[in-house]
Amino acid sequence: MTHLSSSSFFSDFGLLLYLEELNKEELIRFKSFLKNETLEPRSCRIPWSEVKKAKRKDLADLMSKYYPGEQAWEVALSIFGKMNLKDLCQRAKAEINGTAQTMRTEDTEAREVQGDQEAVLGDGAEYRIQIREKFRNMLDKNHLLGKSGDFCHEIAQEGRELLERLFGEEVGTEEQPQTVVLQGAAGIGKTTLVRMMMLDWAQGNLYQQKFTYVFYLNAREINQLRERSFVQLLSKDWPSTEGPIERIMSQPSRLLFIIDSFDELNFAFEEPEFVLCADWTQVHPVSFLMSSLLRKVMLPESSLLVTTKLTAWRKLKPLLKNRHSIQLLGMSEDARQEYIYQFFEDQSWALQVFSCLRNSVMLFNMCKVPAVCWVVCNCLEQQMEKGADITLTCKTTTSLFACCISSLLTQVDRSFPGLPSQTQLRSLCHLAAKGVWTMTYVFYKENLRRHGLVKSDVSIFLDTNILQKDTEYENCYVFTHLHIQEFFAAMFYVLEGNWDARDDSLQSFENLELVLESSSYKDPHLSQMKCFLFGLLNEDRMKQLEETFNCTMSLEVKWTILQWMETLGSSEQLPSHLVFLELFFHLYETQDEVFVSQAMRYFQKVVINICEEIHLLLSSFCLKHCQCLRTMKLMVTGVFEKKMLNSSFPPETWQRAGSHIFHWWQDLCSVLHTNKHLREVILCHSNLDELAMKIFNLELRHPNCKLQKLRLRFTSFPDLCQGISGSLTHNQNLIHLDLKGSDIGDDGVKSLCEALKHPDCKLQSLSLESCDLTTVCCLNISKALVRSQSLLSLNLSTNNLLDDGVKLLCEGLMHPKCNLEKLSLESCGLTVACCEDLSLVLISNKRLTHLCLADNMLGDGGVKFMSEALKHPQCILQSLVLRRCHFTSLSSESLSASLLHNKSLMHLDLGSNCLQDDGVKLLCDAFRHPSCSLQDLELMGCVLTSACCLDLASAILNNPNLQSLDLGNNDLQDDGVKFLFEALRHPNCNIQRLGLEHCGLTSLCCQDLSSTLSSNQGLIKISLTLNTLQCEEIMKLSEVLRSTECKLQVLGLCKEALDEETQKLLEAVASSNLRLAVKQDCNDHEEEDGSWWRCF
Repeated sequence: MTHLSSSSFFSDFGLLLYLEELNKEELIRFKSFLKNETLEPRSCRIPWSEVKKAKRKDLADLMSKYYPGEQAWEVALSIFGKMNLKDLCQRAKAEINGTAQTMRTEDTEAREVQGDQEAVLGDGAEYRIQIREKFRNMLDKNHLLGKSGDFCHEIAQEGRELLERLFGEEVGTEEQPQTVVLQGAAGIGKTTLVRMMMLDWAQGNLYQQKFTYVFYLNAREINQLRERSFVQLLSKDWPSTEGPIERIMSQPSRLLFIIDSFDELNFAFEEPEFVLCADWTQVHPVSFLMSSLLRKVMLPESSLLVTTKLTAWRKLKPLLKNRHSIQLLGMSEDARQEYIYQFFEDQSWALQVFSCLRNSVMLFNMCKVPAVCWVVCNCLEQQMEKGADITLTCKTTTSLFACCISSLLTQVDRSFPGLPSQTQLRSLCHLAAKGVWTMTYVFYKENLRRHGLVKSDVSIFLDTNILQKDTEYENCYVFTHLHIQEFFAAMFYVLEGNWDARDDSLQSFENLELVLESSSYKDPHLSQMKCFLFGLLNEDRMKQLEETFNCTMSLEVKWTILQWMETLGSSEQLPSHLVFLELFFHLYETQDEVFVSQAMRYFQKVVINICEEIHLLLSSFCLKHCQCLRTMKLMVTGVFEKKMLNSSFPPETWQRAGSHIFHWWQDLCSVLHTNKHLREVILCHSNLDELAMKIFNLELRHPNCKLQKLRLRFTSFPDLCQGISGSLTHNQNLIHLDLKGSDIGDDGVKSLCEALKHPDCKLQSLSLESCDLTTVCCLNISKALVRSQSLLSLNLSTNNLLDDGVKLLCEGLMHPKCNLEKLSLESCGLTVACCEDLSLVLISNKRLTHLCLADNMLGDGGVKFMSEALKHPQCILQSLVLRRCHFTSLSSESLSASLLHNKSLMHLDLGSNCLQDDGVKLLCDAFRHPSCSLQDLELMGCVLTSACCLDLASAILNNPNLQSLDLGNNDLQDDGVKFLFEALRHPNCNIQRLGLEHCGLTSLCCQDLSSTLSSNQGLIKISLTLNTLQCEEIMKLSEVLRSTECKLQVLGLCKEALDEETQKLLEAVASSNLRLAVKQDCNDHEEEDGSWWRCF
């Protein structure tokens, strides 16, 4: 052989030889790198259109043409290096340098060494050769919708790294998992990954030290088997030259079994574990063998790798022990963009497609799955070739898949006899719907026959690429993608004509109401089908499909859905934010504004959490059409924090992508002025940037905005409240503003106070609880109290105002122009030092009627100042809250005296103070006096016992004004409440609400309670939670609760602490007595029951 120079060798035939060594996947990657490869700034790249379609020989010729001489060699070596093909790189260099013979000798020696190792391991060389051939062929047959797929390179690139660590030590436990589950959406690459794993193992590149043998078990093949032993099951790939397969079972810890597509197995897996088989030589039904292997009854020391769709996880999870689960998430945003740019030869088309998909959040999320990304790109390419507007195609998932399916039917050969008939289409849709419901995605001949599909029918759907016949396993048919099956399943519900009952009865999946009641978190496998169903309600979409299939569809399903919506909207229990989000998802898919308006008219209150872009899109679309909405509660996080320019792609791309977020936010905020019924907006635990807050404030200032209550709790204010402050002077309907927990600070309060002083501000109630305020802001608030003409309620609780701050407030409160009526200063770091100033406010202020000083260290000295003020004839206070103010029974005398003199005080909260029995006895002297005007008394947690109950009973009998008494968290016991119940039975008793929560009561008090409920016609609420009441006595009590003589409306009981029978009994009682509600929390926190300070 004549010696050749390196350049002539490589350019003449060497390059082609090395390209021939690349498998299909590696060739795609090679082309991808070649696309951007240049040797010098002035050198010319090979046009991508030529590279993309070139076969190996053509590619070698192109490289020789554009990179003459040794340049082609340099480019190829550079790419081999980037692809980490070290062996190929070294051999090529050696070949060029004339050392090929040496390397071949070394290769021969290496193979001999490998042969010796294989002999030691069990002489499995023939098995490895067979596996190599089988799985190389499998990976080369990568088809989707009849086209060659080039979408697996992303999976392959990262997949091998994942494979290498699948059975590595887990972080934290340092244990190697025996069972690994690989989860992911349909088409995301699970099967491709495990087939790559088989090939890499057979080639000696993976798990060589860990597994002597790896076996691949595919669900489609297993489903067609009946009875056999496990050894027989494995023998299908076992070469006869290897000897008996039984010998390798002696070392199960060196075996790995791959169960691919668990979700496709047609087995119930309901066998009890004790009937399963451990003997791999015994013949059993294949379902038993698979169950025994998964549950580690058979070969427990072996390792398992199971792949499954996410929807089958609930079925798989109970079968496995000590599993390690990994979820394939698909392509990242950058990878999706790169994929789209590589798919289209025309870069302007690529930019247009990416922009449309980026604005269609649902489709862009779907494109994480390479198979779906290929379907989407292929469909859009066809639409663009026709000159269609792809913006409309990308509007929803239904519109895109409708175009995709339509294009499948128009691509068939002109010699094709025709479209499927209505009967054939119905049969296919019935097959698809039942499959989706039962999570059946592979169909066998008997499945098709059962649905009336004979060979000629199946041929039509095979020719149109709607169905595919599995080339590897006999008698297996699948829809070309799961979403195609889900689309036809949705069509089942809108095709005109009644369905004949199958399987001798109406099947559950044929019931539309069951579809509507399904939810994505309980029935995830139905989610996309339900989405397509709503999408098919669009009349344009229906017409498109009617023309495509020459069939008739019905819109009657719309009225069924509207009836379901009415039921959902009229339910007493408000749907959760998850229910609303899913509802919005489906309504958006219709793109029918009239229908969405009809559906949303049944909802007056909506709760929605916006955590992703897609949530914002759906909410903005649906809330615009919710014209009866009165209250809207939102939580917005994770949307406006994204820094778009962090992407490695061009900034202008992401600026366009980011603009749609603010467009959707604008649409959502427009509800503030377009909805004439909207009165309350709650925006809590939200992070808005400056632009988002600006948009919100502009809508708030719109002259048509009728909003009255605005709650912005735990929300960020990047503009230090300037926007909201400005809105207060523009929107004169806004009378209630709650900023609890938001980052206002003293600077923010300064802006608010300027607004409060403005004559156009009509705000009546302002809550600044937990807003990180200090003494610094109090002077501004004090001045605002004097200037504001409308402010009636102010909550400054849980701020570090301290005594000095409150003294500054008192200056404003004592001003004759101060209109404030309610003030809460709970937990503001106050002491006795500010109480004298507060007492002067109570005397001089002619409007202040409600004051809360809870959770401050006032002590007995502070209460003395308050008591002196209450005795003053000019004091008009109606409600005083002194809960947790750290005073004792020493204050009882002064409080008692003040109650005898005060004619205005109706609500007094002394809870969580150490009054003890002696203190309460002193107070009772005032309570039972006819001149005491008190109506609502709270003594929870005051260290009381049964010793004070006789005095309390006397007060109940003698004070006609007292209507509410809360004695919870006191050790009154049965003996004590006996006195109270006796007083309640007296005709002079006017008590309506009684709190006995956690009072040490037992079943012994139930007889007295029953008697009381029978005779007392005024008691409407009683709390008995956290007491030891036996089920037997509650059952006796239920007889009284059923009686028409019992007027009780709310009974406080912890139902969860009772047995199931008693719970059912209480539910039956509530059903028969419609006035009665049995619940754990009796505190409604309403103004009238003295809880004004809790519901600011």
